[in-house]
Amino acid sequence: MSKVALVTGAARGIGLATTKLFLEDGWRVAMIDRDVPALTEAAEGLEGAQAFVCDVSQPDQVAAMVQAVTATFGRIDAVVNNAGVADFGRIEQTDFARWRRVMETNLDGVFLVSQAVIPALRETRGAILNIASISGLRASTLRVAYGTSKAAVIQLTRQQAAELGEYGIRCNCVCPGPVRTKLAMAVHTQDIIDAYHDAIPLNRYGSEREIAEVIVFLCSEKASYVTGQIVAADGGFESTGVGLPALRV
Repeated sequence: MSKVALVTGAARGIGLATTKLFLEDGWRVAMIDRDVPALTEAAEGLEGAQAFVCDVSQPDQVAAMVQAVTATFGRIDAVVNNAGVADFGRIEQTDFARWRRVMETNLDGVFLVSQAVIPALRETRGAILNIASISGLRASTLRVAYGTSKAAVIQLTRQQAAELGEYGIRCNCVCPGPVRTKLAMAVHTQDIIDAYHDAIPLNRYGSEREIAEVIVFLCSEKASYVTGQIVAADGGFESTGVGLPALRV
């Protein structure tokens, strides 16, 4: 029986690219998202994939979703916690409601989904792959909630690896750097694009497919002795430690 991946935030971007790569590699995929129209459109025509609507920040919805996925597929071999929100703003403009909107999806969602799938992953000795961000490894302006949530995901990954290893469950984290998504290109000015290119050793943005390649590898048997690792898929951006004036306010 082919393996099953559960991918959150699967309606677009890195989540959708990861879904397609899993399918190419012979996996079946449970596509999870709260955006019903986008999820329906994304799942159309993808043989081996099935859509499940769920807001990962809501415990009851997560429990029902995991139950539905296991009932449909019979197993879960890998979970990719990709769902997230990107809300950037100055510290003094980030009220508590805005802070919680970011945390409830980016951090609470990772915790809730991971916790709910432990019984299924114990059966398959499967893998958890959390998506953080380069913003969780290095500070930048306008990212007080987003960066903090992603730093917490990095630590959560280490906690998961330390505790779940005894069940044979591997837990790793991928931190994407600047990725050429439609959203990024819509909000990044030419000055920001130029600054990123200058600061990234590979002199370019990454692609959604390149991030997906790292994710699928870490979920596969090829990474069977890899757990507790934080992998920056960022073209070398984190290694340089150089700030970007174009991103300052």
